[in-house]
Amino acid sequence: MVSAAMPIDLGMTSCHAVLMKAAETVTFGGSGLDRAAALRGDMDALRADPAARLILLWQGKPMVQADTLVRVPMDHPVVADANDAMIFLGRDDDGPVLAANMSGWQPADVDPTVLDSFLDKTEQQHPALPESMVFAELRSMMTRLTPRDAELAATAKAVLDWHQSHRFCARCGTESVMAMGGWQRDCPACNRHHFPRTDPVVIMLITHENAVLVGRSPHWPEGMYSLLAGFVEPGETVEAAVRREVFEEAGVRVGPVRYLASQPWPFPASLMLGCAGTALTTDLQIDPIEIEDARWVSREDMAKAFAGDHPQILPARKGAIAHFLLQNWLADRLD
Repeated sequence: MVSAAMPIDLGMTSCHAVLMKAAETVTFGGSGLDRAAALRGDMDALRADPAARLILLWQGKPMVQADTLVRVPMDHPVVADANDAMIFLGRDDDGPVLAANMSGWQPADVDPTVLDSFLDKTEQQHPALPESMVFAELRSMMTRLTPRDAELAATAKAVLDWHQSHRFCARCGTESVMAMGGWQRDCPACNRHHFPRTDPVVIMLITHENAVLVGRSPHWPEGMYSLLAGFVEPGETVEAAVRREVFEEAGVRVGPVRYLASQPWPFPASLMLGCAGTALTTDLQIDPIEIEDARWVSREDMAKAFAGDHPQILPARKGAIAHFLLQNWLADRLD
């Protein structure tokens, strides 16, 4: 799988604290949301709170107005089309925030192939709401949302997607039921508890002298290159996963590896672990099953790509941790 950060330092000085904050400024990074886990067991009280607001998603697309995540009161007419199985995201400054899928509504003239495309630019509008409020693909607007809205939208999408794909108990096959404000599913037959899944993925800034290793998948926009990435396997360390994935995809051996920053990535539910690694070899042997192409790109050429002046290369999408890592590498702010 192909797909900044300042390094996180665990020292105690104020300078180190600033570095840790900078590493968390990646899109979907922590906004300080109070997830209020102690309240998850009383959804009736949360839903009845007059200050409670609901975030709505359709086909994983959050409802937005301009660059703002829409929150509607619990008694709004549009809620009639929302799934009654809501999740509790946490408390912001105004009160409880919940989320639900718009499972009871289907807009007309929707092309399902577009919905599954790399970047869906279509927007859907519910008749019970103003025309300025639309369901929009999160990837298309993630960099325009505030950190709080981005965290809420990413969390809602990831957890709601998990409920849709994990309806049945993995132990006995019985249909499970939502519990604990949506952060758990309970099996009524064998009493097994199930929890939302997050898949760890390493994404690697692999460098050799003045060049960085990038690759691309065949379904990406023409010319787009990003950092190599791949899932961490059971029993594997992050460092080992970096070395294995780079060798499998590009045939490059990697030496020292260090962690830089992380990013929740709700497409569908991953935690991107940004790492830096030093290449020991530079010859490329591409696995065509994994990636379409890989190449070494000099710092000067990557700067041109970021400026939109490179004739062949487009940079990683803004908002993705790959873009963040490359941006900081260009600024020489990884050390």
